[in-house]
Amino acid sequence: MFLLSGQSALAADKEISKMIEKVQITFIGTGSMGKPMVHELLKHGYPVRVYDIRREAAKTVVAAGAVWADTARESAIGSEIVFTCLPLPEDVYENMMGANGALAGMSSGSIWVDTSTTNYHNTLLIASEAEKKGVSCLEAPVSNLSHMGADFANTSIYVGGAKEGYDRVKEILAVISKISFHVAKIGEAQTVKLITNLLFYTDTVICGECLAVAQEAGIPLQWMWQHINDSTASSVATEQFMPFLFDHSYDNSCSLEIGHKDMNLTTDLADELKVSLPLGRIIRNHYNEAMRRWNSQDGHIIVCKITEEDNHISLQIPGFVAPSKYGADPYFVHSGEMVTDEHGRIKPKLPDSYKADPFEPTPARQELIQTLVDYMTWINFVIYEECLDLGKAMGLSKELLAEVILWSVGTCWVTDNYEKYQPDTQVMEKIANIDTKLKLMTTPKILSTFKPNGRN
Repeated sequence: MFLLSGQSALAADKEISKMIEKVQITFIGTGSMGKPMVHELLKHGYPVRVYDIRREAAKTVVAAGAVWADTARESAIGSEIVFTCLPLPEDVYENMMGANGALAGMSSGSIWVDTSTTNYHNTLLIASEAEKKGVSCLEAPVSNLSHMGADFANTSIYVGGAKEGYDRVKEILAVISKISFHVAKIGEAQTVKLITNLLFYTDTVICGECLAVAQEAGIPLQWMWQHINDSTASSVATEQFMPFLFDHSYDNSCSLEIGHKDMNLTTDLADELKVSLPLGRIIRNHYNEAMRRWNSQDGHIIVCKITEEDNHISLQIPGFVAPSKYGADPYFVHSGEMVTDEHGRIKPKLPDSYKADPFEPTPARQELIQTLVDYMTWINFVIYEECLDLGKAMGLSKELLAEVILWSVGTCWVTDNYEKYQPDTQVMEKIANIDTKLKLMTTPKILSTFKPNGRN
């Protein structure tokens, strides 16, 4: 039996000011994800103290009314709720437990909410010390529901820890997210977040390789991208993140370091739970290679550059600019128009100018296009099943996993249609028979790991 709770920010927005006394909040970490959450809290009238290792990162929130503190400890004094939103597990530990850590400034009865994606053992260690002071602890990793959904509170938050703690903060979570879930205990919410990221990272790597194969065959990249998004291979990753490959910005909203960290946390968890995760480990190795080649602070879509570099090709589309300020044009302003799907999930509407020019593929190209789509779809199916295995090993039910993945950056056609999808049992044979001169890092490893019938 699992506990599942949801709170829609859109539905609750008008009532929040009436329902909640505006408690003092501390927010540690004002980077790409933390900053917009602080702005939402300020917009809703919450007094917020902030701290970041780089004062410059807090400039806009301080200008909007947040109060700067010189240390994490100072920022936490007098606050009822302390949020952390930090890149790496060691950052969380230092900002909570260090000489000037927040825990030293927190009072009995206060609550720590960690929105970072981190190692849950790290969280448990901090929680054990916090409990000695009477401080409650929640892990609450955040998933964007669209590219940088945090910028307009279009996120999902998975909460692990005591239900009483979740009940204390859920209406504040409704301010900074579209929906939140109480999953269960600490460790299980982080597992959910890692699973949703694994879906996303896998799709990103495989889509990059498939686009290169399509381009080699003379299929226009923008047309292929549009075709994928209208097919069973569609996903948040393909639709909203591939534009950062096409403009070679590689997405400035999130670093390669984050993807590398998440993938290794996922395989470490699989090791701990004795889950094989064969496809997930192949994708982890792709991220490890990207981390070896490039700066950790490069955009995370740079994982697709491995294919470009190894084949002396470019997947940049001349003149193409991703529809985001995190792409090649930092001054890009979206219209604000949104699209809502049948589940109630929203995403920015893609401007009509991004439609591809007409293209009529030859029969041979059409066959290749379908093979690539079937391969991407099958990959999403295989990694979803691996995610279910990982979640089950952590004690999470299939029903809960399906619900939280529905509301995540990892969602795709397969996860939305899992029960009715029938894998093409010949897809690996078709991929193996593609005539290509490209050197691909990951697809050959998948071919050698999985049998032609689509199962490993």
